[in-house]
Amino acid sequence: MNIVIVGLGKFGIEITEHLSKENHNIIVIDTKQSIIEDIVGQFDVKGYCGNGASYLTQKEAFDGKDTDLLIATTSTDEANILCCLVAKKLGVNQTIARVRNPEYALHAQLMHNELGISMTLNPDLDTAIEIFRILRYPSALQVESFANGKVDLVEIKIDANSLLKDTSLVKIKDKYKVKILICAVKRNEEVIIPNGDFTLKEGDYVYVTADSKELATAFKKLKLVQSRLSSTMIIGGGKITYYLASMLLENNISVKIIEKDKNICKVLSELLPKALIINGEGTNQKLLLSEGISDVDSTVSLTGMDETNIVISSFANTLNLKKVVTKVSNSNYDLILKNVGLDIVVSPKEIFSSHIIRYVRGMANTLDSEFKTLYRLVGNKVEALEFVISKATSYTSIPLKDLHIKKNYLLACIIRENQVIIPSGKDTLEPLDSVVIVTTNTSLMDVSEILE
Repeated sequence: MNIVIVGLGKFGIEITEHLSKENHNIIVIDTKQSIIEDIVGQFDVKGYCGNGASYLTQKEAFDGKDTDLLIATTSTDEANILCCLVAKKLGVNQTIARVRNPEYALHAQLMHNELGISMTLNPDLDTAIEIFRILRYPSALQVESFANGKVDLVEIKIDANSLLKDTSLVKIKDKYKVKILICAVKRNEEVIIPNGDFTLKEGDYVYVTADSKELATAFKKLKLVQSRLSSTMIIGGGKITYYLASMLLENNISVKIIEKDKNICKVLSELLPKALIINGEGTNQKLLLSEGISDVDSTVSLTGMDETNIVISSFANTLNLKKVVTKVSNSNYDLILKNVGLDIVVSPKEIFSSHIIRYVRGMANTLDSEFKTLYRLVGNKVEALEFVISKATSYTSIPLKDLHIKKNYLLACIIRENQVIIPSGKDTLEPLDSVVIVTTNTSLMDVSEILE
């Protein structure tokens, strides 16, 4: 597809990197020539320097070519909206705008219906939703949902006391009678799509799929359950904090917010009257202790600096809280995070890029199955994808044991008439089924591609 990306901040660069690897024709637009030259040198893309919201800039950049999609990800909401409106006038088929202002977020449907913007994305809201999911499952490091919430995919870590340590996947199923499927394992730097003979070891990061209704029961049987969180401390008072605190308070979880800017504290105190807003420096350990960081169930570090978030979370990690969540945008810190024991990390730009990739693949999908959902796991080394099988094919109504599935592909679950099936060899795929596939192949476009 022909795709134009306007704005080469951290979000624009992230999606440029991922989409260029999927063999799309990419044109990038930015006002800074030096950034354009750097990106064109790194990736197989074309660059154009200019104001992406300008009719003349877009017209010259497109150079008469049909454009399938424009993605506007500048630092300004209004500029992104204008970019999309200009692109529609120039005949661009679909447009996506990055919109962060909570007021604009309320009008997403209006932008779609009246302005013709195909989708608005709010990375701050999406990041808050991701963190809220994590806090809902105290035992999980990451939580994703498929099939409108019917299926959950959760990440857990095997510790020294885990019942799963030194146990094969077959024995787990037979011994504990749990309706789960372990679909991916990260061991050191290796990522494995396991078979039934695979044995879990201490230190493994394990990705589990299950019916969302069955997951709590399975966790109880495996002694993975911790009590529900009742309190959290958030350090940093930006937009993510506002969205997250609103969700937590609605679910009767008490919230303390530490923010160094007095004006932001005033705004938050008006928007979040049920939260306790404290004006202070989040790296001040004495302040954190005096405000009760050692008494809360969880902390979430959401300042604008990765380094600050890492320092705060490292201190919180020494207090044996149930959950310590860290916002980090720079992927170069992965090794540092691992060495200091920070397992729960969220990246707004990676969440944003996953939404974009999901949308683009949905546009490109014209085969026997309809692409629905995408999550990227293990530092983008693994993808979990949901498809709907739209019609009868050469692989439907055949027992899975008779289908030859390629290595490093796993059929994690089947959703049929609102029932979740953890598949066995006797199960079949049928028209209108939703299926979740986990793979280390990061370019899967159709269910048929998993077959030899």
